[in-house]
Amino acid sequence: MMATSSDQRRITLITGASRGLGRAAALALSATGDHIIAIARTEGGLVDLDDEIRAGGGAATLVPLDLGDFDGIDRLAATIHERWGRLDCLIGNAALLGPLSPLGHISPEDWAKILDINVTATGG
Repeated sequence: MMATSSDQRRITLITGASRGLGRAAALALSATGDHIIAIARTEGGLVDLDDEIRAGGGAATLVPLDLGDFDGIDRLAATIHERWGRLDCLIGNAALLGPLSPLGHISPEDWAKILDINVTATGG
């Protein structure tokens, strides 16, 4: 296990951290000593995750955020820089499936939202 001081912990940001693969990654990495920055739209899921991380002796920072909120992403980046001065690991797990139909049947608004979440927010 890594050292537990806040200066020596790896800082890991995980999107879609409230359930599924993101939650599993957050729990696994917190168990190895990472400080988890957990991002998800569902605040209740983040609180449950935080309870489990803390029960295992880990630490997390919870960020209820929709990745379509680009201003929110910018504010988060500034906060991470101010607080830790670095980000050691990014797991861009959050994604949006969108409508299951031929591309020509997907509205421009739905298409833009899919691109915003799956491409722009994670690769900006």
